[in-house]
Amino acid sequence: MRTAGSAIRTAAVAAAGLVLLAGCGGGAGGGKDDGAAKGERPGGPARGGSSTTHLKNIPEVGTALRSRIPAASRQVVAVYGAGVNSADATVVLYDKGANGWDRKASWGAHNGRRGWTVNHHEGDKRSPVGVFPLTDAGGVLPDPGAKLPYTHSSAFTPPSYWSKNTRHDFDYVVAINYNRVKGTSPLDPTRPEGQSKGGGVWLHLDHGSGTSACVSVPKAGMRALLRALDPARHPVIVMGDKAHLTA
Repeated sequence: MRTAGSAIRTAAVAAAGLVLLAGCGGGAGGGKDDGAAKGERPGGPARGGSSTTHLKNIPEVGTALRSRIPAASRQVVAVYGAGVNSADATVVLYDKGANGWDRKASWGAHNGRRGWTVNHHEGDKRSPVGVFPLTDAGGVLPDPGAKLPYTHSSAFTPPSYWSKNTRHDFDYVVAINYNRVKGTSPLDPTRPEGQSKGGGVWLHLDHGSGTSACVSVPKAGMRALLRALDPARHPVIVMGDKAHLTA
C-alpha cells in the first residue's frame, strides 16, 4: 500500500512539466559557459585572519535575517550575493556544534541573473531574499546519498528547447521552501501564495551564468550539500545580497 507521501510525490512527478516551465531555469540561456563555477566569487564573508570555527553567529548576516533562523536549526547554507543587481554569489555551508558555528565548505555560485529582491514575483529574474527551510531534494541522477527525501526522476530533465548549457542544471536539486509545500517533491507545482509570487526556486547545478531565480553551485558542491544536509538538523538557506544580508 502506498503512503500518502508517496502518492503526493507521484502526482508531483506527473505535473513536472508545469514546474520546469515556471521554475528556476525556465528560459535560461545566454552567456559564456565554462560548465561550472570555479573558486570563490565576491560577496562572501571576509577571509584571511578571521576564524572559521566556533563562530557565535553566521558571518555578515544581520539581526533582521538572523532572527528568522529557527532556534532548532543546526545547518545553514548562506548565499552571499555580490550585489543587489549581480548574478554572482558565494555559497557557504555552516554547521553548528557545541561551541558555535563552523564553516564547512564554500563554492562559487550564481543567483538570479538580475540580482535580488525582497518582493519576488514570477518572471522578474531575481532571487528572493530571505531565510527558507530546506526539506526536499531530487534530480535526474540517482540519489548520491542524500539525507533529505530524494525524488529520482527523468521528469527533472529541462525541455529540449532550453539552451544547451542548461541541460544538466537539474541533475541534482534541493528545493528552497519559497512559496511551496514542504514535504513534497521539488516537482510539486503547488504555489500556496499564488502563481504570481513565483516558485520552483531551487539549489541546482551551475551552468556558468545567472538563473531565473534559483541558486546554482558546481556539481561537486551539490553532491556535498545533498550528503550533508540532514533533516534532523533542520537546515535552512539564508540568501541575499550584502546590503540585505547585513541589515
